[in-house]
Amino acid sequence: MENREKALKPKIRLSTKSSHAAYFMPMLESFAEHDDLNEVIKNRVSKACDLMESGCPLYPNDFRKQHSVAWVNDTYGALDAAALQGKEDVIATAGRIVSLRSFGKVAFFHIMDESGRVQCYASREHLPEKEYSVVRKLETGDIVGVSGRLFRTRTGELTIDCSHVRLLSRSMRPLPEKYHGLKDMETRYRQRYVDLIVTPRSREIFLKRIQIVREFRHFMEKHGFLEVETPILQAQAGGATAKPFKTHHNALDLDLYLRIAPELYLKRLLVGGFEKVFELNRNFRNEGIDTRHNPEFTMCEFYWAYADFRMLMDYTEQLFSHLARQVCGSEIITYQGQEIDLRPGHWQRMSFYESLEKIGGHKPEFYNDYNQVRDYIRKRGEKTLNQEPLQKLQAKLFDLDVEDRLVQPHFIYHYPTEISPLSRRNDERPEITDRFELFITGRELANAFSELNDPVDQRLRFEEQKREKEAGDEEAHCMDEDYLRALEYGMPPAAGEGVGIDRLVMLLTDSASIREVIFFPLLRPEY
Repeated sequence: MENREKALKPKIRLSTKSSHAAYFMPMLESFAEHDDLNEVIKNRVSKACDLMESGCPLYPNDFRKQHSVAWVNDTYGALDAAALQGKEDVIATAGRIVSLRSFGKVAFFHIMDESGRVQCYASREHLPEKEYSVVRKLETGDIVGVSGRLFRTRTGELTIDCSHVRLLSRSMRPLPEKYHGLKDMETRYRQRYVDLIVTPRSREIFLKRIQIVREFRHFMEKHGFLEVETPILQAQAGGATAKPFKTHHNALDLDLYLRIAPELYLKRLLVGGFEKVFELNRNFRNEGIDTRHNPEFTMCEFYWAYADFRMLMDYTEQLFSHLARQVCGSEIITYQGQEIDLRPGHWQRMSFYESLEKIGGHKPEFYNDYNQVRDYIRKRGEKTLNQEPLQKLQAKLFDLDVEDRLVQPHFIYHYPTEISPLSRRNDERPEITDRFELFITGRELANAFSELNDPVDQRLRFEEQKREKEAGDEEAHCMDEDYLRALEYGMPPAAGEGVGIDRLVMLLTDSASIREVIFFPLLRPEY
């Protein structure tokens, strides 16, 4: 058996007799089945062995970067060739080589760090001989540290005239070709580390995402909200109607759930005396994956004591318009070719049932007829549970015929009580709640309501949800006795809202899929 395994084991040969070649064999053997890539990597390994033979470490950690590329461009970008010639400043920066051209005794290459890219010039005349021998074996993808003075080439490009070049990290795999890049979308998502190197658009999206989250946090803090943290592992999955992920804690021998929402814990804090709180949080829902949904996603939930859902409408308009100004430079943005007006006062407000009529085109005698609505939904290819409440069928009707048509900002409010288990009933019409959802570009971006703080009403709602769960609804809310106990101590009147950060980023970066705005979206295992 041992001899048979040796016979089957791929034989890798390198164009070098270096004693360091054996070090790379495990990596090379993993490429044995990929002949095209294997040859490229064998060539890189051969050069790496030569570098090691010459005493050049492949992964040192003794270079200290002093200047970012952005700082170099900002500080010296406006100076002409003559002005630069009079400067004695020495630049010390580092980055990844993203282009490389060699011409005999000189080489030009561009390095890129997180802030930008700059050209470097390396010549045998200006470099120590040992360092120039390293330059001759550099490849695109290598990370290098350089130092030297600045000048402008004949074409006027700002360039570092390298007096020193230090290899900091050898790239054993080639970057995608310059003009082709990563075209396959799944490869881009799976190998985001490469996508960020070769796709400027991806870098722009995630830099904007970072800015959006930072501005969101600053806006909340500016308006007096305190940032808090609540559990991700929960004994009961609550705060939303969704199917949770389940796990097990060994030490306590306890089944736990990854949170589907932080709502019930944040409202416990209202009971405890905190009046304005928010949490930027990760939620997990064991549901489908498409251009709008990822099982792990980011939300901001915030709760405001002594406020109601109409106050949150005004606040949300201010929040979104602020983010658009800061991130996009305008309150009127473009999303997938459609102009979206986020200016406060230009947002539409419409009740749930009004939207079924005016936008969905359905008359009350239709959407209030259980059998007609159920049959219509089934004909559209949607499944319905036996004895599913009429209000849930109306919600599916909304999803089918209204949601996609809400392109400009719309607050849809006064949802049926049966599909709003945590919302306060409307004082005049108890069959509806003081709740709204925000829709822009045909998708929900926020959900908010005046909070239900009556512990008796909340218990009755939980009991109804429990019956629906027992009837087969996996997304129904569970009974939470500790939360009910908290309400029994008294929670102040309040309003709360959850904003989907991923979808917000999609809107403000003109991204068609949620996977474009998540660094590492969930994918099927590759191996």
